[in-house]
Amino acid sequence: MFNSNSQSRHINSQAELYLPGGASGADRCAQPKLVFTQAQGAYLFDADGRRYIDYHAAYSSILLGHSHPEVNKHVYEVAKQIDLIGVGTTELEVGLAKKLVEHIPSAEKVFFCNSGSEATYAAIRVARAATGRRRLVKFEGCFHGWHDAVIMNTTTPIEKFGQKYPESAGMAHGVADDTLVLPLNNIEESARIIHEQGDTIAAVILEPIPHYLGCILPDSEFLHALRRLTQEYGIVLIFDEVISGFRHGLGGYQKIVDITPDLTALGKAIANGYPLAAVCGQAKLMDHLGPDGDVWFSGTFNSHPHSLAAALTTVEILERPDSYDHLYALGERMRRGLSEIIQRYGVQATVMGFGSIFTTYFMSPPVENYADLLRNDDNLFVAYRHKMIEHGIYELPRPLKRNHVGLSHTIADIDQSLEAAEAVFKQM
Repeated sequence: MFNSNSQSRHINSQAELYLPGGASGADRCAQPKLVFTQAQGAYLFDADGRRYIDYHAAYSSILLGHSHPEVNKHVYEVAKQIDLIGVGTTELEVGLAKKLVEHIPSAEKVFFCNSGSEATYAAIRVARAATGRRRLVKFEGCFHGWHDAVIMNTTTPIEKFGQKYPESAGMAHGVADDTLVLPLNNIEESARIIHEQGDTIAAVILEPIPHYLGCILPDSEFLHALRRLTQEYGIVLIFDEVISGFRHGLGGYQKIVDITPDLTALGKAIANGYPLAAVCGQAKLMDHLGPDGDVWFSGTFNSHPHSLAAALTTVEILERPDSYDHLYALGERMRRGLSEIIQRYGVQATVMGFGSIFTTYFMSPPVENYADLLRNDDNLFVAYRHKMIEHGIYELPRPLKRNHVGLSHTIADIDQSLEAAEAVFKQM
């Protein structure tokens, strides 16, 4: 399918001359190295004219569909009037902040930035300022960005499991040393550490659904126990809803499980692919970020009017009564269909997901924490996705990564994808 004389191959050879690894980010480097030239609705098109049904969705950022006409129309209208000012505020910023406060249980005030990493960075800094403490608790397998306090133990190799595992060179060890890494869904271990060291812990941060690993469903009792423990010891509870926010509901996953964290980080689907992220939470915590507060966190591109316009239209579309019904129905259709195919062919695999997210692990259940995922056959996982790409279905061919259904997908898209999956499973 991918010949040596393809246009994608030619462009990639040029990219490798000027970009580290041929792309701006390690997560962008995946085989086959495709060059995409167009994205419309549920579909991607590469430089060689091939079309793919897209379930990567820019790591979940595309929720409505690529190049959504209503979003682009609003951005274009705003772009004719205003671009980046870099001082003061706009009605767009106020309007979107009001929307977030209306929908998200933890949001009393909002601060806008540009990426999920920035949002979690700001939340952690606020927690340390508010508590006067340094330590941070994160959980094995949860990803919260690339900064020193959190870029560890997201995909720990089996030989390093149970140890602290920094995932980048150049990290400030003093910062990393202040982070405690605990097993997910283990109430006893979390309670033990917090009881022993709670007066030194500024914040507990977690993805309420650890989507960096695909989809591990959380133990509701575990989440409620964390809320009780953090309140008891005056620890700031941070929900990283960069992926789950908006994708699973306008109120985020916190509204679904009825747990209100102190701070919430948002991003990705908030603006359907335009660069925007946010921190929201209790007013007394958020005021640390104000001009009279003691936390400095700024950015020239914060609250860019074009991204705000995209986000406002995205939220308005998601407020329509049939939006989440469509997303959840298609997600369930995909998961059910994949499970039936796996059962039919006797493949050792497990379909997991929630709402519009699905993934197929090549392992038997249970799948309750990162330790379980060490049993996943990563080679088979990637080989399956390579075959799906050959059938015109784009699922990111990297171990454990999730897939995403969007509003632009149709029943026909799901059924075509299931036909491709059946052909691949039959062949494998």
